[in-house]
Amino acid sequence: MSYRAFICLCVLLIGSAARAQGPVPAISYTRDIQPIFTEKCVACHACYDAACQLNLGSGEGAARGATKIPVYLGERSKAAQPTRLFYDAFGTAAWQHQGFYSVLDAQASQAGLMARMLELGHQTPLQPNAKLPEEIVLGLNRANMCSQPSEFDDYASQHPKEGMPLAVTGLTTQQYQTLQRWLASGAPIDEQGLAPSAQEAMQVVQWENLLNAPGARQSLVARWLFEHWFLAHLYFKDGEPGHFFQWVRSRTPTGQPIDLINSRRPNDDPGTQIYYRLWPVQGVIVHKTHITYPLSPAKMARVKSLFYSGDWTVDALPGYGPERRANPFETFQAIPVQARYQFMLDNAEYFVRTFIRGPVCRGQIATDVIRDNFWALFQAPEHDLYVVDPNYRAQATPLLAMPGQNDDVGSVLSLWHAYRDKRNQYEALRRDSYAQAPAPSWSNLWAGNDNALLSIFRHFDSASVTKGLIGDVPQTMWLFDFPLLERTYYQLAVNFDVFGNVSHQAQTRLYFDLIRNGAEQNFLRLMPADSRDGYLDDWYQSSGKFKMWLDYESIDDDTPTALKLDPKDPKRDFTTQLLARYGDLNARPDPINRCAGAYCSRPNIDPALQGAEQALSRLASRPAAGLRVIDQLPEATMLRIETKSGQRAVYSLLRNRAHSNVAFMLGESLRYQPGLDTLTLYPGVLSSYPNFMFNIPADEVPQFVAQMESAKDAQRFEKIVERWGIRRSHPLFWVYFHDLSRYLQETDPVEEGVLDMNRYENL
Repeated sequence: MSYRAFICLCVLLIGSAARAQGPVPAISYTRDIQPIFTEKCVACHACYDAACQLNLGSGEGAARGATKIPVYLGERSKAAQPTRLFYDAFGTAAWQHQGFYSVLDAQASQAGLMARMLELGHQTPLQPNAKLPEEIVLGLNRANMCSQPSEFDDYASQHPKEGMPLAVTGLTTQQYQTLQRWLASGAPIDEQGLAPSAQEAMQVVQWENLLNAPGARQSLVARWLFEHWFLAHLYFKDGEPGHFFQWVRSRTPTGQPIDLINSRRPNDDPGTQIYYRLWPVQGVIVHKTHITYPLSPAKMARVKSLFYSGDWTVDALPGYGPERRANPFETFQAIPVQARYQFMLDNAEYFVRTFIRGPVCRGQIATDVIRDNFWALFQAPEHDLYVVDPNYRAQATPLLAMPGQNDDVGSVLSLWHAYRDKRNQYEALRRDSYAQAPAPSWSNLWAGNDNALLSIFRHFDSASVTKGLIGDVPQTMWLFDFPLLERTYYQLAVNFDVFGNVSHQAQTRLYFDLIRNGAEQNFLRLMPADSRDGYLDDWYQSSGKFKMWLDYESIDDDTPTALKLDPKDPKRDFTTQLLARYGDLNARPDPINRCAGAYCSRPNIDPALQGAEQALSRLASRPAAGLRVIDQLPEATMLRIETKSGQRAVYSLLRNRAHSNVAFMLGESLRYQPGLDTLTLYPGVLSSYPNFMFNIPADEVPQFVAQMESAKDAQRFEKIVERWGIRRSHPLFWVYFHDLSRYLQETDPVEEGVLDMNRYENL
């Protein structure tokens, strides 16, 4: 049936129903349409990695439409025009001026592009829970055609099975009819922007008054705070569920509508007087960009005590520009360094998330320079020479400048070498200065709250950060001091431009390689001196040794540590003692992956789930050489375990790829060591990007584990998928997929958001 015939039939049926039952209520975008988009479309159409930049998390995004201009184009020689929704343009005409085209509007006698894409998808349903045809290319390597309305017929003839929603269980008949009725009626949008509650509005004013207080000292602190909060989804204690706010710079003060200053970076010259304002986050909350931060009266008191007490002064406010962006240590040197570092430590998980997890939604610029799993620790401020020694700080500050501010393609190598040499001068200064300091002891590690111990898991081009020490003892650990934490944040969050050119992105990636090396060197100082070279050789195998000679400063392998560690395996003994000393700060104890006895499950949970965890622990922390099924698994698999009593739990099964080293920008696959890959299994959703799901009754978990242990090839693994797997074509795919978000809502409601399925694999 053609689209026009279908619409005519719908009109006749609707008219008959209306005569029989009364008038049909008008379709509301807010009530009827956005919930369908949220359920069936947002999982692919959100953030910068949305196909054709079509963002369906809001009416503004739907009206903006699509574009052929990609965000991720690493080889571009000129920076692209930013296209941040709710930020860089407002209204359909403004977006069309930037190269977007409507997917809603009808074209002459033809229906709009969305209507035709939905019709194509509805005409070609998938075989239930079957593997998809090979000709449907999925994942981030898919070449999106981004067809304009005039190009749809060619698209449909070449890709008859690739209507929308793409390669997944589609819309219900009712959803399809509702969307088509809405589109046929002109796709009206009645969306209202999110507004704060009365209680939230009072707190908004209090925080805005704080950051906009007059005075040079207040202005400098406000600028530093803004640059450290601009990515946050802020929420108020006792605020409305689902209400989040973000800091923006405005030309207008509190009490007036926000007049947004939409600079490329948060530390670009605003060109006018600015006011810091709290703006409600609009649209559907998606997990991958949802980096949360709490505001409360206690937080305000903490900020005031850190920054607004004492007798420090500001002689002159710093300006803006590349030099100020490159070295925030100089730009903000008037602010007491103790206050700056302590502020970041108080919410260390947030800051590590900003540069490890996102929110650029495709972070291989950062993630291909880190291991697949490691732990992060922090140096106590009272043992950080940059904090406590003004002479050391004066020598170090000029050496802490970061590249990426000049994006001239022809100068990329000379710029890189200059900043690399500065960094290595700093590392030599740090090494020699700390060699004269007291030997590090347990007091050198910050233990102020449960942000002190963090676990990072990389999933190829995305990563997650979680409080607590999860998984077996990792190959590497990072120890952040203030210069390292602040540089990482500025390099990968404040100064990073996802729309930047190849020079900017290459400089960012190369410098982050040095940052990782610095964090590893910091940790090695805790190990016995005679073990450090051995660990370093393990971390930089093969070509990594050449990189050590080429770009890294040599380590201190002489100065002793004050820690008493087992010489046979000092790193594992360090972990044992760390957990014993700081167990009350370990937010997520892990008996599954670090099972020390007969019982490898969490206490005080449903006995059926305890039995499931006991069985699942057999898959954890084993190398792929002895557990061949790891070769078949993607990076982030979700297990949904159901008990007979109706309970269900969700577990993340994470594949940790082993590498000979992670020191180079290209050729990562050449450095894989697949026989050393392992799995980490832990309760919860530890990825914004599930790659696959299994739904397993609790009493079948032992059988699932046994088959996983014996699945030595793709054919046997496919039988496991056939029995317990939730393929994209599963009739209940969306029920199971969104149940992951519901599980987040139940266990950690502030963190709940729609997950991404762009990386969901065709197993």
